[in-house]
Formats: sequence, structure tokens, C-alpha cells
Amino acid sequence: MDHTSHNRLISFIWSIADDCLRDIYVRGKYRDVILPMVVLRRLDTLLEPTKAAVLEEVEFQKSEMGATELDDEPLKAASGYVFFNTSKWTLKQLFSTATNNRQILLANVEDYLNGYSANVQEIIERFKLKDQIKHMANKDVLLDVLEKFVSPYINLSPNPAEDPGGKKLPPLTNLGMGYVFEELIRKFNEENNEEAGEHFTPREVIQLMTHLVFDPIKDRLPPVMTIYDPACGSGGMLTESQNFIKDPEGLIRATGDVYLYGKEINDETYAICKSDMMIKGNNPENIKPNSTLATDEFAGQRFDFMLSNPPYGKSWATDLKYIKDGKDVIDGRFKVELADYWGDKSIVDATPRSSDGQLLFLMEMITKMKSTDASPNGSRIASVHNGSSLFTGDAGGGESNIRRYIIENDLLDAIIQLPNNLFYNTGITTYIWLLSNAKPAERKGKVQLIDASLLFRKLRKNLGDKNCEFTPENIDEITNAYLAFQPIERQVDANNDPVGIASQIFDGTDFGYYKVTIERPDRRKAQFSADRLAALRFDKGLIAPMQHLYETHGDAIYEPATLKAEAKAIVEWCEANEITLNAKNRAKLLDPKYWLQLRDVHVAGHKLMTSIGTDEYRDFNLFQDEVDAAIKAGKIKLTAADRTAILNAISWYDKTAEIIIKKTVKLSGDKLSKLLEHLGCEEANLADFGYYKTGNGEYLTYESSTDLRDSESVPLKDSIHRYYQAEVKPHVPEAWIAMDSVKIGYEISFNKYFYRHKPLRALEDVAADILALERQTDGLITNILGLAKTPALAGA
Repeated sequence: MDHTSHNRLISFIWSIADDCLRDIYVRGKYRDVILPMVVLRRLDTLLEPTKAAVLEEVEFQKSEMGATELDDEPLKAASGYVFFNTSKWTLKQLFSTATNNRQILLANVEDYLNGYSANVQEIIERFKLKDQIKHMANKDVLLDVLEKFVSPYINLSPNPAEDPGGKKLPPLTNLGMGYVFEELIRKFNEENNEEAGEHFTPREVIQLMTHLVFDPIKDRLPPVMTIYDPACGSGGMLTESQNFIKDPEGLIRATGDVYLYGKEINDETYAICKSDMMIKGNNPENIKPNSTLATDEFAGQRFDFMLSNPPYGKSWATDLKYIKDGKDVIDGRFKVELADYWGDKSIVDATPRSSDGQLLFLMEMITKMKSTDASPNGSRIASVHNGSSLFTGDAGGGESNIRRYIIENDLLDAIIQLPNNLFYNTGITTYIWLLSNAKPAERKGKVQLIDASLLFRKLRKNLGDKNCEFTPENIDEITNAYLAFQPIERQVDANNDPVGIASQIFDGTDFGYYKVTIERPDRRKAQFSADRLAALRFDKGLIAPMQHLYETHGDAIYEPATLKAEAKAIVEWCEANEITLNAKNRAKLLDPKYWLQLRDVHVAGHKLMTSIGTDEYRDFNLFQDEVDAAIKAGKIKLTAADRTAILNAISWYDKTAEIIIKKTVKLSGDKLSKLLEHLGCEEANLADFGYYKTGNGEYLTYESSTDLRDSESVPLKDSIHRYYQAEVKPHVPEAWIAMDSVKIGYEISFNKYFYRHKPLRALEDVAADILALERQTDGLITNILGLAKTPALAGA
């Protein structure tokens, strides 16, 4: 179906809502009727030709066989599909025989719905269609709706038809049905100012994905193939993949059986997908409802091919409790084994931020890959993602761990950047990830990046956010670039603007890096003063409300009765001042014991000030010794945390102060050898790692300044120590490498690899354009700026 016919059909169906439902439904509820009726009419058109055969089989089973329960299999054979309807009705008959009696019409329609097989009954239930039928009957619009859907001027069947005027009505394919459904959802959501929901994949993107997945092994497809989509939506990728590899006129002519599997959380899209499976003769039981992330529905199965466009930028917080218990991952699909910098392996978290779950779907597919022992082709995956999957997440975090696992296990085959505005309800940049666990020899250890963002044809009319499409030639060019597995240099046009396709080949390790912390020594001055000690009365995270209470009530705030009386008022004060209190902070703020605990630290600080005085110290090492001596002499009871709080309150960083010594360590013999082996350096270089030799095998280590702490990303192919000596030490001689902080991360930057600098235009050219514009505006710029024309300007 072309765009014109597609839009005409959408407009007709859309008009049904305005013509029939306007007075009995709010606009936000139109979809509750229109979407299930589209599906119902689709199923109805398929069953019309075999209606008599089904009724004959029903009569045979009841009268000849004496059956009290009908046998489904002969009924499926009679209908020609994996579903059937045993009632005497079709939608056309319901309309043509209807009277003005609403109760009779309702009873007939309910009899029609109840006549469907169990698999269609589930679809009807998911749509809650029976409730809508009753509501429309009670409001006397059910007949009007039926009239619209059986209109001879629209064709919801997969066969061509003609309207009463002899005009040809093109057939509606299964994918076309998906597009009708998606476009209706998009329009309904726009009407309600809602989010667009699932990103329905344009047919040309699916065609590209199928070429990329199947073409490389088209001559060695297995005799039985399984295809899986964990976010199958209305089933477009599944059915189009099946069509592609079973197309008798296509490049691939698979003769074996193809089995489709999928899972979909949205009831409406699940219903349309399941109906498509039934229409195509596939097993609808292989399509499962509910969340893919919450339950591993296909835990024991592995699939040959997987294609998906999972939701991106969508929270998976509702599934969190099924995947993680606190910080622990409890679902094995989302844990991976990785080695640290020293090669020690452990199981680590492979979950992204809870605000974006797209990489979880990729991990789900990876766990469903067939081993090369089970199938020589292993499994091939094509998955659509936005840019965040390429680079979000720090080294050691879930997203980076997922990328690292994929690349280090040589699963990533290629990534293709697509044009913007290619999808119906998002204009952002998208990418196709291709994964394989049976890469050919020339691709092993390699990753191909293809920038196809400049290949597209503009649409005459936008479809939502979609304003462009791939042509068959574009698809061939991208597929050929992938199959050739060769670099392609970006071309430029006469204006030096980039055009066409570009391709680059990388080692997997090119995307990896070491994230290493660079420390600098802490230098502090210290001085006791009443003002500095005053902060000890209050919790750092609650300074504003605690200070407000103390200024209002003074020492009376330490009385339990005062806090109890002020409980409501202080919470209201925090709300008025836009201070958010979580349960823990609220409990602290209203706890008399906590107030007293802070007061005791404040009192202890004053005792130390009395003992030590208010002189300024530039050697914090000496100052700490005096504080410790005063604590001991005065028998002041302080926890280690309290002591630290006092020291932090009365000290500050100053680059002119002495370095703070953390401790002195003795290194010799085996202890020294093990440290050198651990750090991967010679003894002469220990200072680069924070060990400063003083003599007799003793080394100083310094306290690090958290404010001056920095990190560096060092390419995996480089040496951390070499990088430090070349890029860090010349600029910050005091800095050292904190090797125990090293984490390994992976990220992929298309901009970095495909960016092409366009030189700025010459100043003379820019000036000439400005002067030309000035002439066109007849001196407007000069008048606005209040400038008199110079002779040069006047004669220009």
C-alpha cells in the first residue's frame, strides 16, 4: 500500500471517531473503540470466504458426532487459519439485518464475539471490547460504527477489492496493518498531548535490518529457523523477516520452516501482533504478553535470529524489583563476568540507569543466542538504539559493562548510523547494532562503523516526525558497504559539504579505555575560631532548617518538648523554602538525641580551642599532633568521626601550606617486589604512584585532596604510566596515579570517527555577502546602526 492509499485509509478510520463517537466519548477514549474495531474487522474479512465451511463443520460435530465441546483442529482447517468463528454472524450480516432494537443488536454482536476461538477471545479481552460494545449499544451508536467499518469504500482485507464506483482498493498487508495501527495510536496520542509510546519501525528500516541479518549467510540458512523480538509491538519485524526469507522471488529462497516468537507489554499492540500471527498461520501461542524484563518467558530457548526496536529513553523502574534487590542483581540475564585491570574475574552488574532500559533488551537477546556448537551460524541480532547506548555510563557502570562484555566477547559486528527524522514519532539520531557470535575470520576482533545518516529521500508530506525514508538504492548501498567490509572515505560536494556513505573498521579495543584517578596532595591550614566551630552545631545536610530552629529558640531547642512542638512548623518552613526532607533527614531534624550529639561535638571543639589557642597553623601534620595531645590531656571523649568533623570545620586547603602526610610505610624484600609487580613499575618510579622514598626503605604516602582529585581516560592500547608521564606529570608534578582506582570502560563516538571539519569562509566572502544584503535592504542596516555610509560602502 502506497502512502496515498495509506493516508486515505487512516483518514477514513479517523473520521469514524468524529462521526460516531463525538457525543458519547471524550476524545481521549476514542482509541478504546477504534483500535479494537480495526482488528476485529481485519479478522472478520479473513473469515468471510470460509464462513460456510466453518458452520458446516460445526453442524457436523454437533449433529453427526454428538459433540458437546467442539474440536478446534477441524474448525481451524475449515477456516484456513489458526482461528475461527462458530457464530452465524459476520460484521456485514450484523449490520444488514439490524433493526432499531438495541437489545437485539447487542445480543447478536455478543453472540458474534463469543463465537470466536479462544485465541481471539484473548485479544477481545485485552482490548476490553465487550465493555465498549455495551456502552455503544446503550448510546445507540453501535449500528453507526458497524456501518462505517463494513463500508465498501475501505478495504481492511489482505486481498484487493473495488468500491461501488469501480475504484480499486489496494490490499492491506500485515505490515500495512501495523502501520495503520501505529498511525492511529500516534494521532490519538497527539490529540491527548501524550507521549508517542513505542517507536514503530518504518518498513524500509526493517528491510535494511533483514538484509543485514540474513544476506551474509543467505546460502547457509538452517532448515528450521527461529526469529525472536523481545519488544515485538504489532509484530512488523517478525512478519517482515519471515516474508523476506520466504519470498519466492527474493534473493533468499529459504525452504525450511520459520517460527516466530515475541513478547509485548502493551495490551493493544500485543492484541494486534497476536492477530497478525494468526492471520499469517503462525503459532499465536509464541507471542507472550507482559514485560520482557520482569519475567524470562523464553528462558530455556535459543533463537537463530533476533530483530528488535526496543523502547529507548523509557524508564524500567516498574521492573526494577524483579531485576535487582537493592544493589544486587538477581536476574542472571543482567549479570556478566568481567576481569579487572589485573585480570581477576568477577560477576558484575550489567544494568543501565533505571530511566532508560534499552540495553536490557539487548542483554535479553544476547542471553538467547545459540552457541556455535548448537548451530554453525550461531545467532545474529539487529537492534535499533538511540545514541545513549553508545556512550552513556561511566567506566565500571552498568551501561559501560554491557558494551565491554559485548565487545570483549567479540559479539559486536557493526553499528550503522541512520538519518534523523526517519521514525514516525522521534526525530533523534538512531543506530542499528549488529551482533553475531559466529563472525567470519576477517571480522573477528573487528567492529565496522557505517555512517548512513546522509542517505535518504525526503517525503512529500511528513508522517508525524518522519520526513524522510530510505530508497531501495540506499538500502543496497548500506548493505553492500557492510558486506564489503572495507573503509569508505566520506565524499564532499562542491560546497565542501559531506555527502554519501562512510565506513571505518576498528579493533574492538579501540573503543576501550582505562579510567584512572589522579590524586594530588592535600595542603591545609588550620585555626580555631568560634565562627568556624559554630557550624558543628548543625548537620551539613540540614544546615538551613537547623540554623533556623537554633536562631529562633536558642538552647531551648535541645529540649524534647521544643522540637515536638515545632515538628509541624519546621516541616512547613522547609516546604515554603523549597527544602526537600526525606524520611531519614526528617527523623534527624526532629530527634533531640541527635541535636545533643552535635552540641557535644561543638562543646568539645571549644575545649580544644581553649587548650590549643587560636594561632594559625600552616603545617597540618603538627596541628593534628597537638589536637590529639589535647584530647588525651583533657580526656575529651570523641569518636574518630567527631574528631574528623572538628578538624574539617577549622581547616581549609591552601597551596602554600605543608603537604599532609598520611603514613610512613616500610618497603623491602617480598613486600617491595609484590608492590612493584602490582603497580607494573620500577622502584625508581614509585613516586609516580604515590610512594615517596625517604631512606632506609621507608616511604611517605600523602593524604589526597578530594577537591583536587581528577581522572584521566587512557586508551586500552596505551600504558597508564606512559600516559601519566607524558600528559599529566609535566603539568602537575605533585600528582600521582591511584592504580587501585583503575576501571575499564568502553564507549563509541560516531562524531569522533566521522566528523569532518569544514573550514570557515574567508572574511572577504562574508563581507561581500553582508554588503550584498545591505544593497538589497537599501541601507536598512546602516540606518538601524545609525551609521553614515562611508565612501567605500556607498560605492560598493
